[in-house]
Amino acid sequence: MTTTSLDSTPGTHRAATRWQMLGWQLLGLALLLALWWLVTDVLKLYPPYVFPSPKAVWTEISYGLWGHGPQDGKLLSGIGNSLRRVLIGYGLAVLLGGGVGLLLGAWRPLRETVGAYLTGLQSVPSIAFVPFAILFFGLNERAVLFVVILEGFIPVALAVSGALMNVPPSLRVAGRTLGARGPWLTAGVLLPAAVPSILTGLRTAWSFAWRALVGGELLVSASASLGAQLEIGRNTANMALVIATILTIGVIGGLFDAVLRALEGRVRRDYGLEVQQ
Repeated sequence: MTTTSLDSTPGTHRAATRWQMLGWQLLGLALLLALWWLVTDVLKLYPPYVFPSPKAVWTEISYGLWGHGPQDGKLLSGIGNSLRRVLIGYGLAVLLGGGVGLLLGAWRPLRETVGAYLTGLQSVPSIAFVPFAILFFGLNERAVLFVVILEGFIPVALAVSGALMNVPPSLRVAGRTLGARGPWLTAGVLLPAAVPSILTGLRTAWSFAWRALVGGELLVSASASLGAQLEIGRNTANMALVIATILTIGVIGGLFDAVLRALEGRVRRDYGLEVQQ
């Protein structure tokens, strides 16, 4: 009789792997911080106003998050406003991009024309759309939202269209055999089969929208935003504030990407597209 140890279950193995990966990531972070401290505090290769120490950057982060002075707490309010803008823009981009992607996947002439235009626009950096948005909407929040929506909309539309086109023909044949046609075939067969690929597109769209938000806020100088914090740091030659804001942007973007990546991985395992180790 063969017995299976609890430690050998797939769930336990995945948990151990995640903890091991977290350990390596923390070790890498500690090494980077040690190197940073060595360069700035021990060797002093650069003056503090050019490359500040970890302590100076942490001071800016702490003041910006939970300080009580007249200039403190602005980083926290900037995070809140930037998250509000990107979530609104990303949500609208997903809705619009999903609808357009369905149309592109269902109608070939539209896919060959509009789809090709969207592919070309995707290669244009988001910062290039900011002058157009400023001239069209003015120096206000609508200009920032326009850039965020545009940069999120294109990857979603192309991802939905591509996912529908990559559904195995056997599933299409099976759906038609069971009587599914037109919208019912798309909703009942093609979309469920395309979910893993669509989730990949949603994750890509998030990264595009997040980068577009910061670039738009930086040029439009929206009040109380992460982009505005970068601009304040540049205008006051406060490199510690600039680095603190960059690190904050990276942490927030990485956290949201990790959530979407975990969701994508779970769906892919449920679909049998990844081996459960």
